[in-house]
Amino acid sequence: MRIYCILAVACLACPRVTVSAETEKIAFVGARIIPIAGDVIEQGVLIVDDGKIEAVGRRDAVTIPADAKTVDVAGKVLMPGLICTHNHVGGIGGADGSGPIQPGIRILDSLNVHDAGFRRVVAGGLTTLNIMPGSGHLLSGQTIYVKMRKARTIDDIFIRDADGKPTGGMKMANGTNSHRDKPFPGTRGKSAALVREQFIKAQEYRDKIQRAAGDPEKLPPRDLGLEGLVEVLEGKRVVHHHTHRHDDIMTVIRLAKEFGFRVVLHHVSEGWKVAKEIAEAGIPCSIILVDSPGGKLEAVNLIFSTGAVLEKAGVNVAFHTDDWITDSRLFFRSAALAVRAGMSREGALRGLTLSGAEMLDLQDRIGSLEPGKDADFIILSGDPLSVYTKVLETWVEGVKVFDRTDPEDHLHAVGGYGAGNDQEPYFCCFDHGGNQ
Repeated sequence: MRIYCILAVACLACPRVTVSAETEKIAFVGARIIPIAGDVIEQGVLIVDDGKIEAVGRRDAVTIPADAKTVDVAGKVLMPGLICTHNHVGGIGGADGSGPIQPGIRILDSLNVHDAGFRRVVAGGLTTLNIMPGSGHLLSGQTIYVKMRKARTIDDIFIRDADGKPTGGMKMANGTNSHRDKPFPGTRGKSAALVREQFIKAQEYRDKIQRAAGDPEKLPPRDLGLEGLVEVLEGKRVVHHHTHRHDDIMTVIRLAKEFGFRVVLHHVSEGWKVAKEIAEAGIPCSIILVDSPGGKLEAVNLIFSTGAVLEKAGVNVAFHTDDWITDSRLFFRSAALAVRAGMSREGALRGLTLSGAEMLDLQDRIGSLEPGKDADFIILSGDPLSVYTKVLETWVEGVKVFDRTDPEDHLHAVGGYGAGNDQEPYFCCFDHGGNQ
């Protein structure tokens, strides 16, 4: 009997899991709109219909449909939902200690959609995430791209491709993270050799499949890990590569050129030392700014001006939280610190939105407020780079998923008792708001 009681309370503790589609047409009127693609719009109008952006522009240039519900957002700021290219919420569990390279692991098989971290995410205005396994391996598995839709199961938040398959990249890392006892490498040289060896195996596996031409007698035994790496070689799956030191960055660039895979460099604490080389390779960077002491020795040369240096060199720059390294509720702070250190305001705001979308191959759907794109946006109390500004509402595909005036949402936005609990404990005779 107690098991049934626990299940019932768990459901009561998660009142927001009902999946619904609000398809009404809504016109948000009067806000200062930052579309990212284009100039700031004063006294703007955003019209949403069936989860898509129908129109965006000045109040005197956009006709509000007669059947649209009008929402007054005068005095507020409206901009695209934020995109985090490197996040770890959801109770991730990727590769284990059995080996340094495990491309067959899928992070989607380990996620808990009811994890409280997802509530913090929307409280921070994040609407799209690249959820990744950790960086303790040379290759720790396949990432997953998700939308912060209301959900009952993890399947409700996957971003799917044209064939209906979940989208994602491949997580790799170098530097000291993977240095440990065998079978893991103990040096940087050995790390690169193991990666190179695995990609050569993937090339051979791909060539055998091509030569078999569909003949089951000639096909090699199926290998899930090599299948994942073949997707990398074919450009179907982007490598998201943890790297800090400038020599490690150059190793990634060298391997990407050798095997022809697409890559996004993550963290790049010393990216400012090799900005020219990164730009010449045409590789985008997802950076993190940490304003507190401590961390790994590899990041000792992390500086706030990395974004500015990379931007001036012509590199496409995005930011990420690496949540919990940066709490998702404080994501705007990363862009603000970058601007303080010399990055352009436009580039920093793009780094929270459209640049991240491009790194996830999702720029046609998200990252800016343009007609035809998904209606993912946030409503702010003031300027996005002000420390005093609050996220008031977060919308995903035309559905409100966070409202700061809601007591539960407010709790997740500001912390306090229960803000990090996935569910309430059950006590037989305890008053759960009238439910006993």
